[in-house]
Amino acid sequence: MLRNGGLAAAGAAFLPLDSLAKSAVLKSRGNDNKQQEAVNPGKRKLGKSLEVSAIGLGVQNMSRTYQTTIPTRSEMHKIIHAAYDNGVTLFDTAEAYGPFESEKILGEAVESFRNKIVIETKFGWNIDQQTGRWLPGLNSRPEHIKQVVEAMLRRLRTDRIDLLYQHRVDPQVPIEDVAGAIKDLIKEGKVLHYGLSEPGLQTVRRAHAVHPVTAIQNEYSMLWRGPEEQVIPLCEELGIGLVCWSPLGVGFLTGAIDASTRFAPGDIRGNESRFSQENMSKNLALVDLLKIWAERKQATIGQISLAWLLYKKPWIVPIPGSTQMAHMLENTGAGDIKFTDQEYAELNVQLNAIQISGERLPAGVQALSNVEAPRKS
Repeated sequence: MLRNGGLAAAGAAFLPLDSLAKSAVLKSRGNDNKQQEAVNPGKRKLGKSLEVSAIGLGVQNMSRTYQTTIPTRSEMHKIIHAAYDNGVTLFDTAEAYGPFESEKILGEAVESFRNKIVIETKFGWNIDQQTGRWLPGLNSRPEHIKQVVEAMLRRLRTDRIDLLYQHRVDPQVPIEDVAGAIKDLIKEGKVLHYGLSEPGLQTVRRAHAVHPVTAIQNEYSMLWRGPEEQVIPLCEELGIGLVCWSPLGVGFLTGAIDASTRFAPGDIRGNESRFSQENMSKNLALVDLLKIWAERKQATIGQISLAWLLYKKPWIVPIPGSTQMAHMLENTGAGDIKFTDQEYAELNVQLNAIQISGERLPAGVQALSNVEAPRKS
């Protein structure tokens, strides 16, 4: 289990939720943000036309938590229902989560309001669709993609996938073949939009030339700001949305991880050098900064983290995951936290002064990011 000295529970050591500044007035945000709010307050647009809630819900850990426990299925259904009741319309999953179980949980939960939400899921791993057995490597061969999508539709209890991502770029398959297969599925109505997760930049351009890419999904948070250098400018240039996985730094940006935290065997965070004892003492400066801003804005530190992402660009959508009702409700309330231009600039100056130590992922996992697909012969 995750043990955390000084915290009664993950995300609990903050100001009460009923004290949140729900009536905070937005004084000034950039032109992009003003245009977004004119479209539909509380909503965001990915790509040209896909409207979603400003904050989504990741359901990855609803089949197995980071701490390796198995959540109660009925409780996960309740959290998904409550998220929808609180305005969430974007729900994120993938065939790899479980595998398959996360998609099944989501499909079971949203059946009664399926037509009012956006489901996004991901393919790309080499998983046997009948047995769930993991096979070596990745698999984005067109015939496999189409087989996977048929299985996804059954697991999700739906007739179409609103947003389908390639989970990781396959170094053996030209992206033109991948995008072509998805374009076929779009023509058939089985997929409505598509995206790429953690892709190489030139691969995005090549895919976009075959059929417009709606969204890129990347890790992005105050703890990992890598997309700022090239991914965000590319999204802005091409009119592509950015969906942020791990927007709360796998719990770090909620205060759930501190110097006394020890990770359970099998918890991937235990293999991330940014959470080593040596680096943790340095990186906690970020949490200290968030605590100051949480008090200033009468919010939780997790909400400050999410509000910071929302302010960055009007087409950025974080998808925090949660297996606890209180945390999900806290996350969805982050849209009520507003910064003025001056506040945001001040926060960024302070944030830029903090150097994060350590790598975001184990080396073997990180090697799968920013991969360029081979050229089509």
